[in-house]
Amino acid sequence: MSDATPNFTLVTSCADQIGLVAAVSSFIAERGGCLVESANHTDVHQGWFFMRNVVNADAMNCSIEAFREDFDSLAQRYGMQWYLRPGGEKQRVVIMASHASHCLADILYRWQADELQCDIPCVISNHENLRSMVEWHGIPFHHVPVDPDDKPAAFAAVEDILERHGADCVVLARYMQIIPPSLCETYVGRLINIHHSFLPSFIGANPYQKAFDRGVKLIGATCHYVTEDLDQGPIIEQDVVRVTHSSNKDELVRLGRDVESSVLSRGLRYHLEDRVLVRGNKTVVFNA
Repeated sequence: MSDATPNFTLVTSCADQIGLVAAVSSFIAERGGCLVESANHTDVHQGWFFMRNVVNADAMNCSIEAFREDFDSLAQRYGMQWYLRPGGEKQRVVIMASHASHCLADILYRWQADELQCDIPCVISNHENLRSMVEWHGIPFHHVPVDPDDKPAAFAAVEDILERHGADCVVLARYMQIIPPSLCETYVGRLINIHHSFLPSFIGANPYQKAFDRGVKLIGATCHYVTEDLDQGPIIEQDVVRVTHSSNKDELVRLGRDVESSVLSRGLRYHLEDRVLVRGNKTVVFNA
């Protein structure tokens, strides 16, 4: 194997049919690859097959380029959608935030602790209050205010920043502006948001007040991909925290911040590790 990085991830999906696991596994074995991690799932209702393999390439008898070229022929035979990502190839993640700092701070901590294998070329915010925290981490901070009367101008500036920094993925860490359809389309399957409830419950402003008014016994958070339909995109990860009748709104907010941070970071990690496969408005997530 001529490539410097010995591992790579191969992700495939296609219409379900007999022999898919055998075909892919045999293809890898014939080239000297060793399966480090393998997972597959068939959605019987959609008739669709999903597979993720992590391959150790130490003993492979071909280059990764040759592997790609040969696998493309196999993929065409079975009608597969697929991609291959070399191990150690870090995605460039741009984070967008507003006033709230908890989700952003959690991501930056995990990134600095090497829990999230990515590069963060910059942070974009429509407010200035998070600048010092971001720049303390050595990351460029871009303040792009959003004029309610001219939102297209602000998002044109955002799009320019994303392009200049080569963003592979965009994370909305409590960014409180609605993303325009054009940006949703450009980053389809690569634009991740955290929502402070179990979607579609408590959509919109003041979710914790709404939850408190309903006397909920569980509060949660939902990490999902962004689509043009507000808070309706494919769900990556969710979690809950139990509350009681004695919990006031402030306690719900405090507990909610904790679960939002952990759910967003887990969802981002699953995305970075190519564990999330999307079909329609549903996902298959091969959790570690």
